[in-house]
Amino acid sequence: MRRVLLGVRAVKEALAAHAQSIAVIYVHEEGARGALRDIVNDAKNRGVTIELKPMDELNALAEGDRHQGVIGLSGEDFAYASFDELLDRTVALGPAGLIVALDEVTDPHNFGAIVRSAVAFGATGIVTMKDRASPVTPTVVRASAGATEHATIARVTNLSRALDAARERGLWTVGLDAEGSATLAATDLTVPCVVVVGSEGRGLRRLVRERCDVLAKIPMSGPIASLNASVAAAITLYEVTRQRSLAASR
Repeated sequence: MRRVLLGVRAVKEALAAHAQSIAVIYVHEEGARGALRDIVNDAKNRGVTIELKPMDELNALAEGDRHQGVIGLSGEDFAYASFDELLDRTVALGPAGLIVALDEVTDPHNFGAIVRSAVAFGATGIVTMKDRASPVTPTVVRASAGATEHATIARVTNLSRALDAARERGLWTVGLDAEGSATLAATDLTVPCVVVVGSEGRGLRRLVRERCDVLAKIPMSGPIASLNASVAAAITLYEVTRQRSLAASR
């Protein structure tokens, strides 16, 4: 089954990361002579086939999603990583190791935004679930602004067991919870760790909460008591980077 890449950023990042896997890029006839010219030239330089299409054909290929006049088709499905290999890589990095684990995050826009933040802040990889969670879809790729093309993403059947395995390998597991016992700033994030983000509706499930070494909260002073999952993840990843940068400068 071919993987669909929707929009300028998704196609650009795929060209930069692994152009050889792109079978063809469809470009709107008018855009090829204007705003999309850079993509067309880059693709041609990398030996990727370009085909000009009218807007109605692009809309049909995108099945209602936004595409900005450019759609790439990869000859391969998204290549998920092995969780064991991701864990090995994370442990080998020592204090720089960082995994973002998602507990039943089903919304593709949230998933994509979290992937974008994880890649931007240098996480080793992302772990999501095989069931009751969004897979990597064209919407996820677009929401990530193409960051999926640079991300290491593993899927597991049982997240609780995956967290047990991470703890056995010496990783500190930090669950995000509005009722957490510690604030994010007071939590030590300089050690190799797994940041666990809950679902949009109910947050972390009980068994997942029990596998966390600490439940950390993001203090808020306004009338809204919770944050979107992707926003909470981005704030946490920034805090990880802040703490580790300070520790490295001492």
